[in-house]
Amino acid sequence: MVPALLATFLFATSSVAARRSIHHLGPANASLFRILLAATVLGLYAHIWGAGLSGPALPWFVVSGLIGFGICDTALFLALPLLGAQLASLMVQCLAAPIAALTEWAWLGTRIDGDKLVGGAVILAGVALALLPRRGTNPHPPLTPRAIVLGVIAAAGQGVGAVLSRHGQLLSRDAGVPIDGLSVAYQRILAGVAFTFVWWSWQRARTRSAATNPSPALPWARAWPWVVVNGLSGPCLGVACYQWAFQTHPTGVVMSITALTPLVVIPLAWGIEGVKPTIRGVVGGALAVFGVIWMALHP
Repeated sequence: MVPALLATFLFATSSVAARRSIHHLGPANASLFRILLAATVLGLYAHIWGAGLSGPALPWFVVSGLIGFGICDTALFLALPLLGAQLASLMVQCLAAPIAALTEWAWLGTRIDGDKLVGGAVILAGVALALLPRRGTNPHPPLTPRAIVLGVIAAAGQGVGAVLSRHGQLLSRDAGVPIDGLSVAYQRILAGVAFTFVWWSWQRARTRSAATNPSPALPWARAWPWVVVNGLSGPCLGVACYQWAFQTHPTGVVMSITALTPLVVIPLAWGIEGVKPTIRGVVGGALAVFGVIWMALHP
């Protein structure tokens, strides 16, 4: 339970830092620089103290990273303009957990007891209550089939990628060579680096072909602290805690807890950006926290 809660807080911190770095650098640059930083830090750890690129589950971790960092993040990036940040976050967080639980049950035979199902459902209901926009407040057009498909792909990518990662951890454990969370995060992020670099190159080529004036210099003086916080708290330490949680809990349980991430963003955004939470956000957050407490009391 503790590693999943740590991952939730780290992912929320990364989300707030990502907003600030994107504001200064743009989404393509911010995404590339944060994942390069995370991969460098994780690689130094993994090759000096950790497992490096060894272990019987390396192919599973690479495929998991390709799906989680690649397909999921790209679909989410494309869905954001169509769904808006709130609806996109709602769809991904609320669908990824049950998709992961069903995938792990169908493939690995992992069953989740009734108490944890109740707790997970309460968490997801709280997230939905807090994040679902009120009528008349969503500036984006009505939902389209394309927007729904992209949102479902992003959620499925996150859920299936997590299940593949847990499968790799179980294989490593059964082979007698368990791998620590930081090393798993490193092996997963490699495919994400390659995918993100291809995406960045394509975006850069499009921007250059459309631009008539030279691109302005990037404001690194203001951006680099946010890039560092984003890279270390999200794809580095956050994913490491995520993988640590998978060593002791089923995927559906872990992802139900990390579905709290958008709610943790609310007080962080209030303190850093001055965005005040709504009453419904507070009520939904309290409901979700009750779900976490319920799961903690029914191990």
